Amino acid sequence: MSRWKPDARGRLEKAAMELYSDKGFDATTVAEIAARAGVTERTFYRHFVDKREVLFQTNALADVLAHATATAADPLAPLEVITHALTEAAPVFEERAELVRQRQAVIAANPELQERELAKLASLVSTLAHALRERGLETTTAALAAEIGIAAFKVAFERWIDDPDQHTLAQHIRETLDATRHLTAPAEHAAATDDASFQSQESVA
Repeated sequence: MSRWKPDARGRLEKAAMELYSDKGFDATTVAEIAARAGVTERTFYRHFVDKREVLFQTNALADVLAHATATAADPLAPLEVITHALTEAAPVFEERAELVRQRQAVIAANPELQERELAKLASLVSTLAHALRERGLETTTAALAAEIGIAAFKVAFERWIDDPDQHTLAQHIRETLDATRHLTAPAEHAAATDDASFQSQESVA
């Protein structure tokens, strides 16, 4: 067994997702993940604290969101900044679509993991709110915009995971955040907006 093959972290993640899908999260051991990835358990623990952390890596995503929020053009309304940040983060998921879908299936089957996922989303809300405050946004407005943004992202992400037409995550993010702008609009205007969004998806398909 060679412990020096490149991309040990990526192979560990792939091995873990396969085992979680085949055996279930609870029944899978770190030793089995390491063996399937062709590394030692010691190598596993260099990359992950435990087997749950394979599913909940937030640092890269948080960094992308913070940077994209900080560098968004001025002047932009808060939700436009959020839209920019989330669409910039979309490739983090799109480049690993198969693993991401496996991950979601594992989490959906385990209530404890679902709680951890909610905690991860809460941490992303904090990241966005802090980045918005750094742009000069008032604290309450920044917090509200961040909450709306991550809630919209959650809806967009679920639509992307289940989308038979394979529209991009970025497109789902834009459409979902566009919909939030019309939540307080009269019913006639909201219906017209929904029709336009549906027609847009048809044209892409």
